[in-house]
Amino acid sequence: MLRSVLSVLAGIAVLTATSFAIEAAVNPLLLRAFPQALPNPAALSSNQWVRMLTFAYGLTCVAAGGYVTARIARRLPLKHASAMGILQAGLTIAAMLSPEANHASRLVWITTAILSIPAALVGGFLYTRKKHNDGLETAPASV
Repeated sequence: MLRSVLSVLAGIAVLTATSFAIEAAVNPLLLRAFPQALPNPAALSSNQWVRMLTFAYGLTCVAAGGYVTARIARRLPLKHASAMGILQAGLTIAAMLSPEANHASRLVWITTAILSIPAALVGGFLYTRKKHNDGLETAPASV
């Protein structure tokens, strides 16, 4: 039980840390690379291309969190990854309801929340596939 809870929390921590790290690195680069289209940090949230990039790396980070969750859980990796996705969806809805959530439309928030679950499952699936393939590599070759 404790391992299950810790695996889900570790997945949330991984997705949060990687998402913020990417944002911290990418946003200044975008502002320098496209000064006319992105004259200030506020322009980042209104630019459609930046929103799509943020959406893509956000879901990739959720998948990474699902992978870590599945790996730490060991037992029932897809169920643990889906639990992490459901928790992330709930956290996304909670963030949407906060007073600071005015930088994106409700549709974007809800879409992100809904897609968090399959994204986490993709991460869990990638872990189970890797785990399955690792077992095949160690098996002796038949002649």
